[in-house]
Amino acid sequence: MNRHSGSSRSFWMGTARIAEGKPLAGDHVADVCVVGAGIAGLTTALALQRSGRKVLVLDDGPVAGGETERTTAHLSAVLGARYTELERLHGESGARVAAASHTAAIAWIEAMASEIGGACEFERLDGYLFVPPGGDPGVLDLELAAVHRAGLTGVERVPCAPFATFDTGPALRFPDQAQIHPLHYMAGLAAAFRKAGGEICTGTHVTAVEDGIPARVLAEGGTVRATAVVVATNSPVNDRFAIHTKQAAYRTYVIGARIPAGVAPRALYWDTCEDAESQSASKASYHYVRLAGIAGSPATQLLIVGGGDHKTGQAHDAPERFARLEEWTRERFPIDSIAYRWSGQVMESVDSLAFIGRNPGDQNVFIATGDSGNGMTHGTIAGILLSALVEGRDHDWLKVYDPTRLTLGAAADFARENANVLAQYADWVTPGDKGTADEVRRGEGAILRRGARKIAAYRDHAGVLHECSAVCVHLGGLVSWNPLEKTWDCPCHGSRFDRLGNVVNGPANGNLEDVEGGGPGQD
Repeated sequence: MNRHSGSSRSFWMGTARIAEGKPLAGDHVADVCVVGAGIAGLTTALALQRSGRKVLVLDDGPVAGGETERTTAHLSAVLGARYTELERLHGESGARVAAASHTAAIAWIEAMASEIGGACEFERLDGYLFVPPGGDPGVLDLELAAVHRAGLTGVERVPCAPFATFDTGPALRFPDQAQIHPLHYMAGLAAAFRKAGGEICTGTHVTAVEDGIPARVLAEGGTVRATAVVVATNSPVNDRFAIHTKQAAYRTYVIGARIPAGVAPRALYWDTCEDAESQSASKASYHYVRLAGIAGSPATQLLIVGGGDHKTGQAHDAPERFARLEEWTRERFPIDSIAYRWSGQVMESVDSLAFIGRNPGDQNVFIATGDSGNGMTHGTIAGILLSALVEGRDHDWLKVYDPTRLTLGAAADFARENANVLAQYADWVTPGDKGTADEVRRGEGAILRRGARKIAAYRDHAGVLHECSAVCVHLGGLVSWNPLEKTWDCPCHGSRFDRLGNVVNGPANGNLEDVEGGGPGQD
C-alpha cells in the first residue's frame, strides 16, 4: 500500500520524485535493518552502508512518505525550546551539545547536498528570532547570553529582522543557518544509498521487532535477521510504554503564500510566542517562516508560514487555524494568493531534545524519535549518532540523547502530558458524533455509539459505509475523525489510521479492528 500520512499535500510533494523499491519477499540476512525510510532512517542507513555494513531499509509507504514530506525544512540550531530552557533542563554542557550537534547536522547535510547537486536547493542563510507584538524584548537578552554560553558566539542582537513590510522590533540574528528542498534531498539520499549497495523495500509493513543475537524483523512478506535494527518510524512501533510516556504528538499547520519576490529577504524567522500548545484556534501561537523559489516564476516567491499547534486528536478545527495563519501573514506581507495548506505531526519530548540511541531494555535495537519540531536536523543527528553506536564507537552526544534519560527539570511537563493522556479515556462514556450511520455524509467520518461499543464510520464518495472499531490498537484510546487529513487520530499517543482504518502513524502497529458488516475496504 502506498501509504502517505494524510490527504493534504505540502509544497514539496508535487515537485519531487523518489524511486520506489519492491516489497520485501522471503527471508533475508543483513548487518543492519532500518525500519523507516524518512530522514532519520535513510541518513543512518547511508552512513552505515558507506562504512561497509550491509543495510536493508523497510518502509510500509514510499520513501519519505511520512512526516519528512511535511516538514518546512528549517535547518537550524535555533530549536523549539529556547537555550535558556535547554540550559535549565540539561545544564550548560547539555545546551552546548544541543548547539554543537545541530550545527554539525547542518554541515553534514551541506556536504551531502554538495554531493547530490543543486537540485536539493541547499542554501546557507541567517535566522532571526523576534518577540510578538506586546512581547518583552528582555527575553532576547537572556536568550543571547544563553546561546553564547552554548557556543553560538556569532549570534548578535539587531534592531529588527530585515522585513520591508513590518517592524519586528529587536531580534537575534543567528548566522549560518540553512534551508533545503527536503524531498529533492531525500531523493539524493536514497540514490546515494542504493549506489553504495543498499536496498530499500517499500510497501513493506513491519509487524514486529525482536531483540536478540541476531535481532529479527518480522514483516508482511518476509523476515530479516540482522546484527542491529534501527527503528526510525517517527514514533517507535516496537515500544508500547517507555518512550511514549516521555513524548507527545502534536499537529502543526502550514500555509504557502505567493508573494512578490524581494518583499522578504531569504532567511529563517521565528517569533517567541509561548502559547505553542493551544487546543483553541482563537489563541495566539508561535510562528515559523521561510521562503522557497517557485519554478518558472522568478517574480514570485512562496512564503511558508507555520504554527497553530495542538495535541494530535484533540482539536479538529483546521480551517480556523489556517485562517489565523493567513490573518497573521496578511497583516505583514502583500500576499497574492494562498497556494498550499498542509499539516504535519511533531513528536515533542518532555525535555525538548530527541531520543536517539539503544531502545530501553534492548541490546541490539536502536530508536530515533522525539524530533521536537526540528526533524531534519534531529534526523541527521540520529544518522551520525546511531551509526557510531551500531559500530561500537562511543560518542560525545550519547548522554544528552540517550532514550533512557530522566530529566528532573521536566518532571512537571511529564506529569502534565501523562495526566492529559489519562483524561482522554473519558471519551469511552461520551455519546457518538452522530446518532446513526445515516447521518455520516459522503467523504466524511464520524464516531458512532452502539451500546457499549464505539465505531469509526467512514462513508466513501460512492456512498458505501465502511466501519471499524474506534479503539486504538496501541493502548485502547478512542480515535477521532480528522477532517483535514481524512484520518482517524488517537488523542492519547498520536497513533493515526487512514479513513479505512489502516495504520499510517505509530506507536500503533496494526489496523483498527474490523466491525462485522463493514470492515476496511477500498475507497
